[in-house]
Amino acid sequence: MVTVVPDGECRWRIEPAGSMLVPGVVFATEGLLPDAPGDQALQQVANVASLPGIVEASYAMPDVHWGYGFPIGGVAATDPARGGVISPGGVGFDISCGVRLLASAVTRADAAPHLGRLMDLLGAATPRGMGRGGVLPAAQPAELDEILLGGSAYTVERGFGVPGDLAFCEDGGAVAGADPGAVSARALDRGRGQVGSLGSGNHFLEVQAVDRIYDERVADALGLRPDVLCLMIHCGSRGLGHQICSDHVRVMLSAMRRYGIQVPDPQLACAPVTSPEGRRYLAAMAAAANYGRANRQLLTHAARRSFRDAGLGDLRLLYDVSHNLAKLETHVVDGVAREVCVHRKGATRAFPPGNPDLPDPIRAVGQPVLVPGSMGTASYVLVGVPGGQAFHSACHGAGRTLSRHAAVRHAPVEAVRRELAAAGVLVRGASARGLAEEAPEAYKDVDEVVDTCRRARLADVVARLVPVGVVKG
Repeated sequence: MVTVVPDGECRWRIEPAGSMLVPGVVFATEGLLPDAPGDQALQQVANVASLPGIVEASYAMPDVHWGYGFPIGGVAATDPARGGVISPGGVGFDISCGVRLLASAVTRADAAPHLGRLMDLLGAATPRGMGRGGVLPAAQPAELDEILLGGSAYTVERGFGVPGDLAFCEDGGAVAGADPGAVSARALDRGRGQVGSLGSGNHFLEVQAVDRIYDERVADALGLRPDVLCLMIHCGSRGLGHQICSDHVRVMLSAMRRYGIQVPDPQLACAPVTSPEGRRYLAAMAAAANYGRANRQLLTHAARRSFRDAGLGDLRLLYDVSHNLAKLETHVVDGVAREVCVHRKGATRAFPPGNPDLPDPIRAVGQPVLVPGSMGTASYVLVGVPGGQAFHSACHGAGRTLSRHAAVRHAPVEAVRRELAAAGVLVRGASARGLAEEAPEAYKDVDEVVDTCRRARLADVVARLVPVGVVKG
């Protein structure tokens, strides 16, 4: 049984015990602390604190819930110079799952007569579901290698976007250090037929309207204004990323014995960042991240065509950021700048104003943090703040309180349909089970999650967006 004690506003502490090397820190209100029967997220926060080379603390965001190895919403950094490890469980199976937000030049009111047609076009143009099929037909091996190396940059070069898109993608649209040679044949085969597809589960393409502006200066810099129509895309690296995680967990389970590493949970399988196994995973992870960025870029291309065909003009990319990734970053730890490997699993980086990695037009206001709500509820745009905690990280969504199986039992699909219809949300392509699995009742209150981020000084709130229509698998 893990005990948490208050440690400041919206902050709880798990004192080091047993094999823990650092404390656990959970950013949450009392009501957001995991309490669902069987949810072991707090135990996972404590387990992560046992990873070799971990520094500062094992962190959890306000949307924290039970995951594989790491909790979803977990953040941890290890120091490679001091035996720090990389753990695939700290990234997750859907490597580089993330969100991009695009803004139109029309308001919801102006677009109202065209919304039905728009949703029909988006539904027809968005490949989705569990199997194969994508904006690109099955990629040949050489082309898939280019995608794994070049990410969004490669797809823009192919004509699926405009050069300006890349400035507003994390890492310019491609993570450095990717190596297709570190990706198994099985992973490549799974990814070949899914390039440019949404997938299923909580992934979506959603038309939204800006409902409220909290910070006019920042919103103006980002190009957001009241009632403007936006498009949010949430997806990742599909079967390719899932297979890469599975492959490297198996490798690291064996490698730990050679390096004398013991962890409290085999799902935390890991290897030193500087080891051959660690470097190979980082190279494969970067390749999957680039696949995820290309995936979102291709879906953007299809969505732009739908907006134009519906008579609603073009879409401008506001930002694209991942929330399942591990990266080598420089942070001040114990008063000294150190290069550490930051795992963010269901957490978004939230760099502050002035960070050199941000594009010039928005550097002065900080990095956008895109927080999708559950289907039918609000989403948010936040920005990173000076002195942001947890290695400049913030939440990534609302956070589940019910498993998908439990949600199906608790949320009759017809009730979900009625709820969405009453809210004026147009739904395209969702299966009955998919609707029930993603019912708003299965998630935490996104308004409370976002406000907790603000109160804990993880990020500041810029705008609230409400759903108009959603495309799901």
